Amino acid sequence: MKYTVTVGSRTIEIEVRGDTILVDGEAIAAHLTSVPQTPLRHLRLDGRARTMAMERADDGWTVQWRGETWPVTVLDERTRTLRELTGQGMRTDAGGSVKAPMPGLVLRLEVEVGQRVEAGAGVVVLEAMKMENEIKSPGAGTVTAIHVKTGQAVDKGSVLVEVEPEA
Repeated sequence: MKYTVTVGSRTIEIEVRGDTILVDGEAIAAHLTSVPQTPLRHLRLDGRARTMAMERADDGWTVQWRGETWPVTVLDERTRTLRELTGQGMRTDAGGSVKAPMPGLVLRLEVEVGQRVEAGAGVVVLEAMKMENEIKSPGAGTVTAIHVKTGQAVDKGSVLVEVEPEA
């Protein structure tokens, strides 16, 4: 079964084949078990064990590991295709505030005030969990303000950039 998993702003394609999963095409031995009557899950990836807390959220899951919290959504192929065909769950705003989907460190600013951006264009790169996450514009428009600088730590929900929608 194929899934699209979004962790913060990073999207990963996963295919489950028994105890092996393909992560963006790379095979990894994996096993996930629940600890009964707790939010804890044990995840074994290529022989390395991790224990994390996972709880249902309005739009997916909240995962906590090593003191960090990430929003996670998991869509199977069928649900993803239906949402794409119907437009359900897709952002329709043409601009606005671009917010940090997770706490992190600003590695790079990819835009300047006054710059025109397309929908889905990268505006800021955040480091979270030792991974680079490109934060994208919700729609086409012009960058009117940048509220962060390189090297700055940000909290989840912090406004990073303002994009004025095209007229």
